[in-house]
Amino acid sequence: MIAILGAGKMGEALISGLLRAGRPVSGVAAVVRREARAEELRTAYGVPVITAEEAAKTAGTLVITVKPQDMARMLSEIAVFVDSSKLVISVAAGITTSFIERRFSVEVPVVRVMSNTPVLVDEAMSVISPGAFASERHLEAAEDLLRPVGKVLRIPESQQDAATALSGSGPAYVYYLVESMVDAGILLGVPRATALEMVIQAVYGAATMLRDSGEHPVILREAVTSPGGTTISAIRELEKHRVRAAFLAAIEAARDRGRELGSS
Repeated sequence: MIAILGAGKMGEALISGLLRAGRPVSGVAAVVRREARAEELRTAYGVPVITAEEAAKTAGTLVITVKPQDMARMLSEIAVFVDSSKLVISVAAGITTSFIERRFSVEVPVVRVMSNTPVLVDEAMSVISPGAFASERHLEAAEDLLRPVGKVLRIPESQQDAATALSGSGPAYVYYLVESMVDAGILLGVPRATALEMVIQAVYGAATMLRDSGEHPVILREAVTSPGGTTISAIRELEKHRVRAAFLAAIEAARDRGRELGSS
């Protein structure tokens, strides 16, 4: 059994993805604190909702999706019931595998994961890193869990905070860009709904070309940027306002905040 401890948006998306991938309802359980939330999950998916103690005793894989500040409390509830046969998968920003490993009295395999909100539409970017006691088998189990809801990539744990800033927070940057482009369209006299449809398709098409062509983004951008044309005029303004530098600083700030969350 796989138990999802802290079934918020991310946890629910994993439950949904596992069931869509063919895992039986009896093989997935949720752990939540509020009875109203428990009833929502039972009604929507039919999965059992159990206590953290029950999950630690009966599930072979424990997926912890609580907020970083709640991780220590959750681990204290399950630590005495977890042995080395279990696999613990953490989806909490900034929390290191060593932080989790130290909470157990035995050598428990831990895999750290950072995913993002497109998990809700099966287009997540999930990056995984093994702890000290996690083997190839444990990494493959984590990949099998996450593949139904998107792409999975292995990285060293030293890069996890950077991954949090790049792909974990990444969708928010795209939404911010879309919002700004739509506002520009309105300024130019385009109705909001029309501008939104145009921008969404532009972003979707550009992302699809990046993924499917294998070309470097500079090459693709240059293909749109004709000498003396409209695009180069726009690029000049973006460079004038230091948009590139702002993105660098923003992503660095997100990385630093992730480290702060983990250390606190």
